[in-house]
Parts: sequence; structure tokens; C-alpha cells
Amino acid sequence: MGEIIRFVPKSERERARLIRQARAFYHSIFPPTDSEEGRDKEPVSRHQSGGGPQS
Repeated sequence: MGEIIRFVPKSERERARLIRQARAFYHSIFPPTDSEEGRDKEPVSRHQSGGGPQS
């Protein structure tokens, strides 16, 4: 009912495609070990806070 459609710019789709291609190429040269595979599945947080430690 309340379906949300998000516009994804072509540049963002191309960037994601290039990242997938680079990862596939890297993994073809350096196959991941079982312990390293889980790290690729976790989302990467790119948020940076503007302040130092809070007191």
C-alpha cells in the first residue's frame, strides 16, 4: 500500500557495479579464508561524528 520507490542515479549504480567487479577480481587472486568471509557481509559504516569523546 505505502510502497516507496527510491531513485538511484546512474552514477551510483555504476559505482556499485565497479566495486562488485573489483571485489570479484581481488577474490579471484586472493581467495578469502572462512574467517575473512564474514567481514565482507557486514555493512560498512561511513558515519563520522563531528566531536571528540563525550563527557
